[in-house]
Amino acid sequence: MGQVTNVNQLRDVDPNDWAYTALNDLIQRYNCLRGYPNGTFDGQRLLSRYEFAAGLNACANTLETLLTDNTNRATRDDLETLRRLMQDFEAELATLDGQINNLESRVNRLSDNQFSTTTKLYGQVVMGLQGRLSNSADAQKADGTFGRDGNPDTPDPNDTISFGYNAQLTLLTQFNPRSFLLTGMQAGNLNTSDFTSNFGLLNNNFTRLGYESNTNNDLILSDVSYRQLVTDNLAMIIGPAGVNPVSVFRGPSRVESAGFGPLSRFAQRNPIIQIGATTAGIGFDWQPTRQISLQGVYSVPFANAPRASLLNDSYTAGLQAFITPTENIDLALYYLHAYSGSNAGRLQTGVGDSDISSFTAARFNTDAFGATANWAITDGVTLGGWVGFTTSRQVNHAGSVQTHNWMVSLQFPDLLGQGNYGGIFFGVPPRITQSNLTVNGVLTGNLPSIYEGNLVTNTNGGRRDSTYHLEAFYRWRLSRHVTLTPGVILLLNPGHNAGSDRILIVGLRTTFSF
Repeated sequence: MGQVTNVNQLRDVDPNDWAYTALNDLIQRYNCLRGYPNGTFDGQRLLSRYEFAAGLNACANTLETLLTDNTNRATRDDLETLRRLMQDFEAELATLDGQINNLESRVNRLSDNQFSTTTKLYGQVVMGLQGRLSNSADAQKADGTFGRDGNPDTPDPNDTISFGYNAQLTLLTQFNPRSFLLTGMQAGNLNTSDFTSNFGLLNNNFTRLGYESNTNNDLILSDVSYRQLVTDNLAMIIGPAGVNPVSVFRGPSRVESAGFGPLSRFAQRNPIIQIGATTAGIGFDWQPTRQISLQGVYSVPFANAPRASLLNDSYTAGLQAFITPTENIDLALYYLHAYSGSNAGRLQTGVGDSDISSFTAARFNTDAFGATANWAITDGVTLGGWVGFTTSRQVNHAGSVQTHNWMVSLQFPDLLGQGNYGGIFFGVPPRITQSNLTVNGVLTGNLPSIYEGNLVTNTNGGRRDSTYHLEAFYRWRLSRHVTLTPGVILLLNPGHNAGSDRILIVGLRTTFSF
């Protein structure tokens, strides 16, 4: 509520209104009327007895002050009239007084027992119940050697039901309205991968879930970053943990979240944004206009190692333009450059063809290009999608590798209730489309050729087949702090291998947030 000093400040009061004179007296003569911050009186709205009692009490207090000051704006008759009214509303005034005292007591209690005057605690705990139906991968030839022959021969060792958790806690410490420190902690015990058989070698990066994280129940620091609003349209971020393209780039998708988005890791976001698995660095977010913002980041995975440090090993540098041409359309265009360094022949995206070479001494410079768009067709239907392309060139040898991925989605905000969310996602995980790596003039390290079974003599080329990822989920908001998300994921030609059985993953995720 804002104090008004003249009846003409009330935009919805006209001099021809029957109550104009009365309102003018209450404002200018008695100075005891409060209007709304938007400059209106809203005289047509119904008034409760409690609201009338509150206004009456304010005017009585003002009149007593005016009488004490011996002004001519109030008389004893005015005060007597108000006192009679106050007697009629004695019960309401007493109730208001009790409510005010109760609120003061609660505020004082919260102030005395609060965790910190500058730090707030946020968190979420994700519990996942998930399983894969029985299936086998095409991983062996008829003679028993590694390679494909169109026959699914290697059973999935993890086609059972598992139950695990992922807990995340965040401390937000605000030093002033323009700066704060984020300290994040995480613990979990869920891992659906298989590292004991050829099945896992082929399919681990295709079956991973977005909420799985295995720290062996140990609590680790996942985020230590400081953020400063330098000007009204420029913000900076710096930190030894939690600084990378994922945290710096603005995401147009409203469901990019392990606890509230799709179940799979692939459907969270364009995988190329995760290149390098970096964590320490510096970034900025600049909004030159209302429709356009720019984000940039430089981050590394081994900043804590003196020999690697910030400049001497793997790194990722990226730039994104986030554009909102209309109220219903969001568009993100991004470019990333990465050096693999000690990561050798791995892009480290953790999705699809994340490995691009089997040669452990390989070093790559990678350029990645991508775009993500979302169009809110109606309040209840959003069409979205992304495309991503990478080209990686060997630094210490000849040859290059290209990958691409894409995704389209239909999302349904507030489906069957406020706070609920439904989604259908369909796409192709990162897939090597071309690989012609050589070492000393000999084709070496080309993974598509190795997956075919050419372990000794490599050949040029990309993957023969494509994996198709189809996913559907429904997030049901049980309460303000609890959501339940059932979902199903179908992988056709898993591991980019048409000879393998399809994989069906069923999951039930429960998220507790506070």
